[in-house]
Amino acid sequence: MWPPRILIMSPDQRSRALLRAELREAGYDAIGASSLTTTLRYPPDEPDRGPVRLFIVDGDAAAAPALLERTRARYPGSRFLLIRPGAAAARPPDPPRPWQRVLRRPITIGEIVAAARELVPLPPELQVSIDR
Repeated sequence: MWPPRILIMSPDQRSRALLRAELREAGYDAIGASSLTTTLRYPPDEPDRGPVRLFIVDGDAAAAPALLERTRARYPGSRFLLIRPGAAAARPPDPPRPWQRVLRRPITIGEIVAAARELVPLPPELQVSIDR
């Protein structure tokens, strides 16, 4: 059995790398991309890898509804987690679907990993202890 894959879309390479490392340590097969267009290059199914089950989108991807719809169609059954900027006094409302969860900055990597665990739980045989 292969761990589920998580695609992390973030234009910030450092944030993407840190989150990818934490998700891998938690037992997931995490990969990153700098844009939604780049995520579409990853095949939905690969030999010797689990299926793509979660997209973590860091940024304002709500501005590209057609691209989000293409992503949903290419990876059926995947869930979507949006990380939005916070701190602004007059924030617009959270965008509608496909988001199963929306988190706002400031946020820790641990909080993002916890949300990923809730949205895409690992099978018991793949779970990694979170005690450190």
